[in-house]
Amino acid sequence: MTTLFISDLHLEESRPDITGAFLGFLEKRAMGVESLYILGDFFEAWIGDDENTPLQQQIAAALDEVRGSGTRIFLMHGNRDFLMGNDYCSRFDGTLLEDPAVIDLYGTPTLLMHGDSLCTADVEYQKFRARMRDPQMQKMMLARPLVERQQMARQLREMSMAKNQGKAEYIMDVTPEEVVKEVQAHGIQQLIHGHTHRPAIHELTANGSPAKRIVLGDWDKNVWWVEAKPGQEPQLLQEPLN
Repeated sequence: MTTLFISDLHLEESRPDITGAFLGFLEKRAMGVESLYILGDFFEAWIGDDENTPLQQQIAAALDEVRGSGTRIFLMHGNRDFLMGNDYCSRFDGTLLEDPAVIDLYGTPTLLMHGDSLCTADVEYQKFRARMRDPQMQKMMLARPLVERQQMARQLREMSMAKNQGKAEYIMDVTPEEVVKEVQAHGIQQLIHGHTHRPAIHELTANGSPAKRIVLGDWDKNVWWVEAKPGQEPQLLQEPLN
C-alpha cells in the first residue's frame, strides 16, 4: 500500500513541461496505489468548473484513468484554484477536501493543509484570503461571465506577483507559532502542506511531544512528492522535471 502527496504544480498552458511531468508521474507512480492527495495550487488559475479548457479536459481524463486503476484521488483548494468545485472533481470521481483536513495515514493521524493560512505574518494576504474564501463572494464571482472571470484572474495574478516582489522572505513563509497552534488544535503530531515552495522536513514540539512538518515543493524545476507506506516514515522525494 502506498499513499502519495503532491502540491503546487501550477498547471497552465504555457508550461507543457509541467503537464508532461505530471502525466508521467501519474503513469509511473500513481497507477494502482491506494491514494493520491493533491494539496492545492494544482492549476495556476481556476475561474470556475464551466471554463473547460483543453488542458483541464486532458488532466481530468488522465486522472480518470488513475481512478480506474483503483487509486482514490483527493484534492484541496490552494490560493490559485480556490474556485475549483465538485463538478470538475466528479469527472474523475475525485473528492474535494476541506482545508484543513485530518486523515489516518497508516495509523498516524496526519493534518493536511495547503499552507497559505499558516503564513499569518502576511496580514494583507490573510485579509484577501478571507474575502476570497467567503461563500457569498465566490457565488458573486462565479455569476460573472466567463470572459470577465478570465480577465479578473489575469489581474489578480499580476497583482500577486507585483506585491510578492516587495515582501520580505519571512512574510511569505509560515509563522512557526501558527504551525504549533494548528497542530495542537487538531491533536496530531504530523502535518503535510505545500504553498511556500520550500520543501523540507521540520522537527518541532507540539502537545508536549516531538512533531513533524513535511513541506512539499513546487513543480517549477523538480517533481516533488511525499510517499507514505505502512510501517515507514513518510519520505519527501524529488526528481528533475525533465
